Amino acid sequence: MKLKKFKFKNVKSTNDTAKRIIKKNNFKSGMVIADTQLKGKGQYGRKWISHKGNLFISFFHQLGYFDLSISKITKFNCLLVKKVLSKYIKKKITYKNPNDLLIDKKKISGILQEIISFSNKKFLIIGIGININKNPIIKNYPTTNMCELAEKSITKVKVENDLKKLFEKNLTKYMKMKN
Repeated sequence: MKLKKFKFKNVKSTNDTAKRIIKKNNFKSGMVIADTQLKGKGQYGRKWISHKGNLFISFFHQLGYFDLSISKITKFNCLLVKKVLSKYIKKKITYKNPNDLLIDKKKISGILQEIISFSNKKFLIIGIGININKNPIIKNYPTTNMCELAEKSITKVKVENDLKKLFEKNLTKYMKMKN
């Protein structure tokens, strides 16, 4: 499945932008990418700190019959993001419930899934934030970034394209997965 790419300089949040695209257009799937997010969203209504140069991306896909919990979706998506990160970083990547990826006990990525209904159809939106060039400073929550760990420059476009290929290959697997 090929995903149509919607690229923006600035958005409030890539997930919110995906919702607007779903509601205003007739796209069944796609991806939203932004250079910056003004109000990036994290789990439980928390804010995702969006430093320029990092990756902010949301994939969306219309769901047919769907028998999968959000926690199963989260784990599946974490595995996909982990696969991309492991191409660049040779350290162990761990999963922290409910939606974080850590390296050396420091957060490098977060994933926020949302299921919305519109016109009697359900859509899955997968928002992904990856610290590529700069990590936020969060009190009592260590963070890191890809360039620091790899000790070399990593381009956001390369990581974006790797994720796009992997999600294009795997989105239809949601339909076949069971709880």
